[in-house]
Amino acid sequence: MTSAPVPALASEVAPLRHSAADALKQIALEEFAAVGYLGTSLQHIADKAGVSKSSVLYHFESKEALLEAVLTPAIDAMEHLLTTTVISLRAPGGPERYVTDFVDLLLDNRLAVHIFINQGQSIIELPVMQRANTIVRSLADSMTSEFTSSSQRIRFGVALGGAAYILVAAVNWSTETILPADETRAALISVVSELLIPMSTPSSI
Repeated sequence: MTSAPVPALASEVAPLRHSAADALKQIALEEFAAVGYLGTSLQHIADKAGVSKSSVLYHFESKEALLEAVLTPAIDAMEHLLTTTVISLRAPGGPERYVTDFVDLLLDNRLAVHIFINQGQSIIELPVMQRANTIVRSLADSMTSEFTSSSQRIRFGVALGGAAYILVAAVNWSTETILPADETRAALISVVSELLIPMSTPSSI
């Protein structure tokens, strides 16, 4: 009696495990940011990774599950910012610390932030996007709660969306244009501070 053949899926994914899932998440993150969630298929991600679509589905049951996996770390980081730094905004040096933490969050999660800022409305029905949008609104409300003018709220939107766009657009700029990481961070902190910190608040950054 001959033994039953081993399914191709088992032999394909056996050596992959967690490292493969991480690689797939990175590829998906880049493709969702560059092409858009709606414009990216699981087959496209599989082709980029050099595996079959069934291998992708072994790690992530759907494209939505893959999107949730790639966005959750950034959303968790934003939630942490909301529950720690933002509550101390009125303390001495609070706004400056907020801006620094905000810029670092963008630098660490620039592609994910780009996705849920620029694609949030087109895929708003997805639970992960609803969570992201809720936290973005909460961040905006927390930062601008003591201001009544529309200009202050617009400042927050320009700072968040503009900084995220600049970081992602830099990928397509010439190498002569892209600043070193430390210079990019310093420049972003300076510009975002001008937008988010009231003129009457001295900045120590």
